[in-house]
Amino acid sequence: MKKLAIITTHPIQYYAPVFKLLNERQAISIKVFFTWGQDSVKKYDPGFNRKIEWDIPLLEGYPYEWVKNTSNDPGTHHFTGIVNPGIIDRVNAWQPDAILVYGWGFQSHLKVIKHYKNKIPVLFRGDSSLLDEKNGAKYLLKPVFLKWVYKDVDYAFYVGQNTKAYFKKYGLTDDRLKFAPHAVDNDRFGLDRKHEKAFLRREEGIKNDELIILFAGKLEEKKDPGLLLEAFMKLDKPAAHLLFVGNGPLEGMLKEKAKGNQRVHFMDFQNQSQMPAVYQACDLFCLPSKGPGETWGLAVNEAMAAGKAVLTSDKVGAAADLMKTGENGAIFKAGDLADLSRHLNALIESGKNELLKMGERSKELIKDWNFENQVKVIESTVIDG
Repeated sequence: MKKLAIITTHPIQYYAPVFKLLNERQAISIKVFFTWGQDSVKKYDPGFNRKIEWDIPLLEGYPYEWVKNTSNDPGTHHFTGIVNPGIIDRVNAWQPDAILVYGWGFQSHLKVIKHYKNKIPVLFRGDSSLLDEKNGAKYLLKPVFLKWVYKDVDYAFYVGQNTKAYFKKYGLTDDRLKFAPHAVDNDRFGLDRKHEKAFLRREEGIKNDELIILFAGKLEEKKDPGLLLEAFMKLDKPAAHLLFVGNGPLEGMLKEKAKGNQRVHFMDFQNQSQMPAVYQACDLFCLPSKGPGETWGLAVNEAMAAGKAVLTSDKVGAAADLMKTGENGAIFKAGDLADLSRHLNALIESGKNELLKMGERSKELIKDWNFENQVKVIESTVIDG
């Protein structure tokens, strides 16, 4: 059985199920090397303004190892936040047949890519896109640098159309690119939570025949929740409610702007076990991100798996692959209040029954964006190249 060493910074709720499934299937043998350090599982998340500990196990069902991180400022917020002097020795001790690196933007991850080139196959997974590309003298060297990074990657797994375009721009040819879809646990988000969603509505004082527009995520600039709040308040739809679920730097500003509006609601960060019920309680999910850095937006996958209509901006990486305008929702121009208002109004006016049909279409569209299809591509690449 071929052996795959996986290099990633820390346990992540969207990657742990992939590692567990790879281990369960036993088509290949895997070992995960976490480079941030053991403290990463108890980290404070500045985006949520709080300490986050996921309530779904992220370290069960697969073999892993913590690699000592000697950075003076450990974390994923800068290149020298991940420094592992012993990583090559630790990986070599396991004697892998191939290596899979998640993200190159850390000292040790780039070191691994460069070290193993022409020794064993180097596989890479990332979700960068060209959505936030900038021009000017400052960025002239970026293509040169990125082509230097990716020239030592044998195969890259792209998560959608925007990521494929990015990889191709920076030197990866079609024969070195493999589609491995971005995924969430579709079954968990799709399992009916009718009692909990009914309870949520009662708690918020929202009637069953009234609409809920949901924003779920960090209340931060790049996601532009303020634009959604402004659009909603301008529309003044008496039978519609806007629910913000999450915390973050913009929380105080949003609450101040919405003060006194009985149709705008706020809930604190909800952990993964609660989120399916939150999505299912709503009628329309909106992700109004303006970027930079909304490379995908896995909340879109979650909302679709929960059977919901979706409204996203064109700066959300997932939109190009998952949004079918008029079928499961709509796409608006990022930062454009008038365009967001127009689409939001049209979707609200379409009514609960039409939104329900769009939600059913969402569920159909997302079914193949799953962990199993992602895992099969990884396995076949390790086994056959």
